[in-house]
Amino acid sequence: MKVKIISHTMDPDKTIAAAAKLCYSRVGVEEITENLTEESTEKFLNRLMSFSHLSPLEHVSFTFAIEGVSRTLTHQLVRHRLASYSQQSQRYVKLDSFEYIIPPQIERNEEAKKVFIEAMKRDQEDYDKLVEILVEENARPLIAEGMDEAKARKSVEKMSIEDARYVFPNACETKIVVTMNVRTLQHFFTVRCCERAQWEIRELATEMLREVKEVAPLLFRDEGPACVSGPCPEGKMTCGKSKEMREKFKNLKWNIYTEEAPLWRPLKMKK
Repeated sequence: MKVKIISHTMDPDKTIAAAAKLCYSRVGVEEITENLTEESTEKFLNRLMSFSHLSPLEHVSFTFAIEGVSRTLTHQLVRHRLASYSQQSQRYVKLDSFEYIIPPQIERNEEAKKVFIEAMKRDQEDYDKLVEILVEENARPLIAEGMDEAKARKSVEKMSIEDARYVFPNACETKIVVTMNVRTLQHFFTVRCCERAQWEIRELATEMLREVKEVAPLLFRDEGPACVSGPCPEGKMTCGKSKEMREKFKNLKWNIYTEEAPLWRPLKMKK
């Protein structure tokens, strides 16, 4: 898994502070921003976030490049509707040797891992066969009309792979660019950093939080699962680790690529 912020709103703290101050001020934005020092911005944001005036948070956004994650994860990710997504297409990108994500529990069990990898190999073989069958079928009428065979096969490749891709598993590795504003990110971290979230999207959310904390530590100082800033909302389904979670996210500085064993790294299919 690779997560990197590739762009974000300039001066996120001041942008939000200026937007919020405008709601309570008689003067214009230019005068407001001129008077915003680092100290006054921090003081105002602390006050703002204490009484949950959330709409100003929507004026700042972060764009992440995410790689080495599964389609299982992105199916969950895109359910966060107040965001923008651009994902690698399986219609236009022919996967001659697809990569896949092995869940940790399967990785640790040799018998399960063997079954899993064999299934991935069969998926690749079936995909390759389907592509060849469909390309041949779709190119035949064009060749009959006099088109060069190589050109005909090339021209029908996309329409062939868009049907062949149906054989790929949820484990298939994908890449996606995601843009969320601060308000959406805060909600995302609340539900997806929780121990009850699925393991892969939980790791993604934690790494995204680590990234934004480096850029805007004040805005994301108290972010993490709901239990970081209040009682656990999960009732009988609680993990019972609220104290550990508060400590973990208070000191969130580790990088999941190095300090956490990457048991779920994408593996490249070998033909």
